[in-house]
Amino acid sequence: MPLKPVHRGWDPRHWVSLSPFGIGHVKPNNFYEVFRAFSENRDQLNYAYKILNEGVCDGCALGTTGMRDWTIKGIHLCNIRLRLLRLNTMPALNPEVLQDISKLSQKSSADLRELGRIPFPLLRRKGDNHFSRISWEDALEHISVRIRSTEPEKLGVYVTSRGIPNETYYVVQKAVRAMGSNNIDNAARICHSPSTVALKEAIGVGATTCSYKDMIGTDVIVFVGSNPAVNQPVMMKYLYYAKKAGTKIIMVNPYREPAMDKYWIPSDPESALFGTRVTDTFYQVLPGGDIAFLSGTLRHIIEHNWLDNAFIQDHTTGFEEVKQRVLSTPWEDFEKSSGLTRTDMLEFALSLFKAQRGILVWSMGVTQNTRGEDTVHAVVNLALSRGFLGQEGSGLMPIRGHSGVQGGAEMGAYANVLPGGIPATSENLASLSEKWHFEVPVSSGLNAPEMLEQGMDVLWSIGGNFLEVLPDPEGVRALLSKVPLRIHQDIFLTSQMLVEGDEVLILPATTRYEIPGGVTETSTERRVIFSPEIEGPRIEEARWEGRVFLDVAKQVRPELAEQLTYTHMGALREEIARVIPMYSGIENLRSRGDAFQYGGSMLCRGGSCPTPDGKAHFKAIGLPERNLPEGAFSLVTRRGKQFNSMVHEHIDPVNKAPREAIFISHLDAEQLGLKKGDPVRVHNTHGEMLGTVFPCDLKRGSLQVHWPEGNVLLDPSKHSPKARIPAYKESFAFLEKRA
Repeated sequence: MPLKPVHRGWDPRHWVSLSPFGIGHVKPNNFYEVFRAFSENRDQLNYAYKILNEGVCDGCALGTTGMRDWTIKGIHLCNIRLRLLRLNTMPALNPEVLQDISKLSQKSSADLRELGRIPFPLLRRKGDNHFSRISWEDALEHISVRIRSTEPEKLGVYVTSRGIPNETYYVVQKAVRAMGSNNIDNAARICHSPSTVALKEAIGVGATTCSYKDMIGTDVIVFVGSNPAVNQPVMMKYLYYAKKAGTKIIMVNPYREPAMDKYWIPSDPESALFGTRVTDTFYQVLPGGDIAFLSGTLRHIIEHNWLDNAFIQDHTTGFEEVKQRVLSTPWEDFEKSSGLTRTDMLEFALSLFKAQRGILVWSMGVTQNTRGEDTVHAVVNLALSRGFLGQEGSGLMPIRGHSGVQGGAEMGAYANVLPGGIPATSENLASLSEKWHFEVPVSSGLNAPEMLEQGMDVLWSIGGNFLEVLPDPEGVRALLSKVPLRIHQDIFLTSQMLVEGDEVLILPATTRYEIPGGVTETSTERRVIFSPEIEGPRIEEARWEGRVFLDVAKQVRPELAEQLTYTHMGALREEIARVIPMYSGIENLRSRGDAFQYGGSMLCRGGSCPTPDGKAHFKAIGLPERNLPEGAFSLVTRRGKQFNSMVHEHIDPVNKAPREAIFISHLDAEQLGLKKGDPVRVHNTHGEMLGTVFPCDLKRGSLQVHWPEGNVLLDPSKHSPKARIPAYKESFAFLEKRA
């Protein structure tokens, strides 16, 4: 049965109001973002335009080629990409600012970025209050000598998602393993690693099973712990067309996200003028209540026999165990754990029953807690019960927020996962050693927090900022200061570079648009897209991170020089295709617009999964225990006007909340005698945060604070059991008014 057609013409049923362009409404001004980008990049307008028009977006992972994509016609240009544009066009910083680190340390991260690009390699020794210029030759020699003189297990590498392409992830992890270490981690692990783990257990693949096109004209789309209006703005255009085709949109989240309620899409005249009512139904669960809500909904589906029995019988296993578990759980437990009623769950179940096809989308609201993997399994269980897998208009979508994370996971930039996303078993290690023509280390690797806790002799970070990403920032600062040699490779200064240690080496990196031979990224829908090198200004001494790692690895292991040499980027992509069979086709990408979707438009087609038995696996899961100290609130972190940890505005245009806002329900604020703007102290055993009250449509009994500012309130020992993702969405805190 084909997807429902998009209604042609304007449809006032979905309008927000008759007020043109949302005048009088709280909303982002997307037109302002265009003019802002124009002004900010006025010294390099031609280059900026070429990046937008020819490059693959370095923002979220929806994936474009220039300003177009493979889902719908028209121009696609979001405010995230416009905000990141200056990072690619700005000139080098004034070297004089490097002579006073104490002064630099007083600057915010945004102020440090605005100083400009890192111009050349820099070295700081203990006791210095300045950075000294160092040649690339001396920098590489310095790193190589230190690595050769230490045990391989004392080398740790972290790769963030700041526009990092597949080729960089692949080369870096290969070079690290050539030097004898498996201590490599990347930003994908603190986003969707529980999704990868659970999806591979359930259906044999660790990626989205459908395509974006499936969203437009399907029957229902459910967002669980995901806010694409803020994190993947281009998707709002897909949802606009989905609404015009009659798709029902449901959101499961503690906060009634304003931009998922009402959104103005600047590139469509109807939506730009009158806005679009996006979400049809909100279910405001308690933080950590998703398992209970989804499992309670599944119980209704079972009890009313709203199951896709044929799909379950032919294409799944483990259903009887799940059925027994949910039917034996009292309704009171589902209600208490979720914060919603049995009737709410029935209403949701009925919406799914009425849908012949559906897509379930989730993000970090699902994954970043101590039950992250189980919560993903709860999502999968619900989808399988209705047969929402392997057919047009149906699927599972762990939506990615950064352009490099899907590929980062699949290129093998994980401690105990190899290229192709396969586990580091003895058999797989032997196979990889044969392909690479050198012995791959067999020792178990460490993730980033473990590297810091166990202590590295050499800690090498490409992008990122541990001080703003990990819980317990002061503890992280202390651990960073103990590393004998820290290497930070980035395009601009960050606060972690300013933490004093024995030696701190800073290396200037290129952007993805400057890498000779062009590069690729992998989008949320598994589309591998070529992004060409774009002619324009260059930072003379900036080098591609992959080249630097290969040069160091060849100095550390000169006998492996041949295995670590690529005559051109095409040769590297040919090797990726050989080593990672699902990426076969990447070797043919060489021009603007070249792309392919690995696995095709749909995975698990017809319900056939790449699991050992060919079936999808239900998993019986228990409800999480919710034990809050008396008088405490549940606390989760959230995003504002930012990209990753890079904060772009103090006031979030979506809701007008300042960075110090303490989100609290209207009723809780009223009960406590608090009003908007009142100064408050939020605290627990891990730290405290001073902020101001921001009453909003939030689930009672919970608080939300901005990330990374709220990291001081997180328990650094809490993480999911398998992927070990930090529990950014699972804490508690006490709230008190300040004088």
